[in-house]
Amino acid sequence: MFDFLEATPDEINKGIAARVRTVRKRRKISQVKLSEKSGVSLGSVKRFESTGEISLLSLTKIAIALNVEQELKQLFSNVPYMSLEEIENERNQQDKGIL
Repeated sequence: MFDFLEATPDEINKGIAARVRTVRKRRKISQVKLSEKSGVSLGSVKRFESTGEISLLSLTKIAIALNVEQELKQLFSNVPYMSLEEIENERNQQDKGIL
């Protein structure tokens, strides 16, 4: 299991790429097939799996192709408040119709 605490951005990206690769392999989908199914170039798929580098749009396309887009949809959906000030800021934004 990859620990995101105290990880660098590069380590986080590589951890995400490793989990995507695991799902791909578990479903017996080749990189070529994933590229075709997602519309993401084969080079981008290979680069992502080896380095963790990918655009958000391409990651979303891959997630959809693997039927795991719900994971991305839930990203940042349950972020706990770090202070009372954050709660107050959010309420103020809602009152102003910004959120």
